[in-house]
Amino acid sequence: MATKEDLDIETLLEIYRRSMRVYKTDERFRQMLTSGKLRLVYYPVRGQEVLSAAMMAALNLDDYLVTTYRGVHDQVAKGIPLRDLWAEFTGKVTGTCKGKGGPMHITDPATGVMVTTGIVGAGLPIANGLALASQQSGDGRVTVVCFGDGASNIGAFHEALNLASLWKLPVIFLCQNNRYAEHTAYSAGTAAKQIIDRAPGYAMEAVRVDGNDPIAMHLVACEAVARARAGEGPTLIEAMTYRMLGHTFGADFSYVPAEMQEEAKQADPIPLFRALLAERGIDAATLEAIENAIGAELDEAVEHALSSPYPDVDELRIDVLKEEIAA
Repeated sequence: MATKEDLDIETLLEIYRRSMRVYKTDERFRQMLTSGKLRLVYYPVRGQEVLSAAMMAALNLDDYLVTTYRGVHDQVAKGIPLRDLWAEFTGKVTGTCKGKGGPMHITDPATGVMVTTGIVGAGLPIANGLALASQQSGDGRVTVVCFGDGASNIGAFHEALNLASLWKLPVIFLCQNNRYAEHTAYSAGTAAKQIIDRAPGYAMEAVRVDGNDPIAMHLVACEAVARARAGEGPTLIEAMTYRMLGHTFGADFSYVPAEMQEEAKQADPIPLFRALLAERGIDAATLEAIENAIGAELDEAVEHALSSPYPDVDELRIDVLKEEIAA
């Protein structure tokens, strides 16, 4: 079992830095929506910050990521510049997709963020395609695909796991099990006791881990990445976590039992991470400096997004066809 001594302090601080970029980004989106400064559908990721940060810190910048519409934590943790991300979320021409993708279709190849899909479970076979390309080209890249527990009931999940195992693709299937598929409790929609119980049927390595524990999560991630890079095939990771807010920002959350909400508060990864770093001798001033730097980056990103122009109407005809066809 992982202990707090199992990672060096530089790695822990890097995971913390990524976690705080996610935390502060998510917090700012919710603040601006509450104040009326933004108007968009937003999927909060409060409670899942450390999980993504620990995973993405195990990757190289050019490794591939496929995620879902509830994926801002994955995107930020992978390294998308905040100014580009915010511009895309707000539909501005300076965004990663020139404002034409929006929150549910973030793409940024420069940081390995290849696909954000709005269709539950659709990312898994796409991830296989990216991993197959890496396998055939020998570029050494690993692909990580993130999805929720509900997506494990989609046919594409089973097809993708079977094919990835058969071909020993360099892909990691990261199930972020936040215990609810939109409004459906895990036990009401999934017969398997655990998601990883499905892996033996595909002869696949699988591990269940506390996604809120930065050390345990990172060690599991590093092992899966090493296996993939060595040509030993895919891994299914079931990372247990909590979604601390509704499916969309402002949505009803009463369907989650009060005792589970309290359990989630007790397992809040951010204060627990700070406590862990304090145990390792990191003082409050060091963490404050990290947070202040991220705050300044975020301030600049928001200002850049709000002041950037919307795409020109001519953009409707660009990036649609390989060659424009006259009307």
